[in-house]
Amino acid sequence: MPELPEVEVSRQGISPHLENQHLVEVIARQRQLRWWVPDEVLAQTNQPILSVTRRAKYLLIQLPQGDIILHLGMSGHLKVIPATMPFGKHDHIDLVLSSGMVLRLNDTRRFGAVLWQQKGELHPLLASLGPEPLSDNFNLAHLTAAFAKRGSAAKLVLMDNHVVVGVGNIYANEALFKAGILPSKPAKTVTAEQLENLLPVIKNTLAAAIKQGGTTLKDFSQADGRPGYFAQQLLVYGRGGQPCINCGAALQEIRLGQRSTVFCDGCQR
Repeated sequence: MPELPEVEVSRQGISPHLENQHLVEVIARQRQLRWWVPDEVLAQTNQPILSVTRRAKYLLIQLPQGDIILHLGMSGHLKVIPATMPFGKHDHIDLVLSSGMVLRLNDTRRFGAVLWQQKGELHPLLASLGPEPLSDNFNLAHLTAAFAKRGSAAKLVLMDNHVVVGVGNIYANEALFKAGILPSKPAKTVTAEQLENLLPVIKNTLAAAIKQGGTTLKDFSQADGRPGYFAQQLLVYGRGGQPCINCGAALQEIRLGQRSTVFCDGCQR
């Protein structure tokens, strides 16, 4: 599944093609994605596109009357192509632009979403989200309070979107390794020193991934078709059984919250 850096890279890739354009119409060849594409989305015709923003893993295409919300799900990806390009089997949604281009959503598994948020309202999916990890609202006081009374695994708390958005499985593995924290360690037992180390590690890891174009996953490519390059720098994710780059011991792999979790039991405490 694309994580926050991949979604942000998608936003950066499509924004220049959408902003200052008009949305001519929305074509839905398949409306049954994770949720049914609402009528309000299809009603948006000849509307100026004000901006393209991101909240957590959701892209928001801002129009005068509200926002079209896009979520890539597990296998979705976006591309900006000429409107004359024939559509493929899994090309479900087209946002037709006044430039003669379309923003096309391809989603093999149909776990993505195209939703509507009326101006002045907040969609329920966005209402209870935690702070953005690269914002000032995600700070040491917030992180300390989130970990203080929780007995669940540190990694699961870090991946809780009510605590902080967008720290998915890949980047939780990486950040905890860099901060020397055992993923399975009860959150309330993580020390103040460890949390102080963890905060900048999370921010730096995500920022580096965005800068390098997102992590290459089989279902993700940038809007212009180029893959992300951060996978070349992954230290633990996907490396179970391989040597730790710090101590040389074999990296351990377990499942936490039904997700693969890789760590070094010598370097992480």
